[in-house]
Amino acid sequence: MSSTASLDRTELARLVDHTLLKPEATAADVAALIAEAVALGTYSICVSPSVLPVEVPEGSGLLVATVCGFPSGKHHSAIKAAEASRAVRDGADEVDMVIDLGAATSGDFAKVQADIAAVREAVPHPTVLKVIIESAALTDDEIVGTCRAAEAAGADFVKTSTGFHPAGGASVHAVSLMAATVGGRLGVKASGGIRTAHAALEMVAAGATRLGLSGTAAVLDGLEGETAAASGSDSGY
Repeated sequence: MSSTASLDRTELARLVDHTLLKPEATAADVAALIAEAVALGTYSICVSPSVLPVEVPEGSGLLVATVCGFPSGKHHSAIKAAEASRAVRDGADEVDMVIDLGAATSGDFAKVQADIAAVREAVPHPTVLKVIIESAALTDDEIVGTCRAAEAAGADFVKTSTGFHPAGGASVHAVSLMAATVGGRLGVKASGGIRTAHAALEMVAAGATRLGLSGTAAVLDGLEGETAAASGSDSGY
């Protein structure tokens, strides 16, 4: 059995940012998300900055992530920085920012780096900064260049997708390439279109160290079947 197939429910849950970024989300939806995250044992919740601050049960250990420049990334760097700073003041532990995708697709990685650096300066450590590169819209060379820019700018993670781009979400290929580029120096978050335990395990096997999931319960519920299938395969059946 592979190391990912042997992940139990608790271990997989601890890789998850339990996510609600729908524009129609209500305060009641956010409260339900928090309750579900605590029950499932996820690492964090990821919500829109406008719903912050939120109340997380004391002693739960649940962290709060948010987004900035979301979902298009076509915001002035100063606006992204201000949004991120406000989110941290409102209780966010982690910020997932969207790059200027046009800068990446035109090969202007210096501009990509400067954009990320502006947000990093606004939210210094210990705030965790994740950089959403929208990998499905990039070539391999653009993925590599953007990941290098994120590392040079001081980011903590590179992240595949917003989940809103028509080009698609996370792929095993992109996660593998991102992981190889950052070489363990940064985390890799796979997000966008991961709806099954099989897909989640594939992303972890490819190098993802965090998962952005909205259907977390369904993914975790499917884990037992994936583990059993892996066990059966290993036994030759």
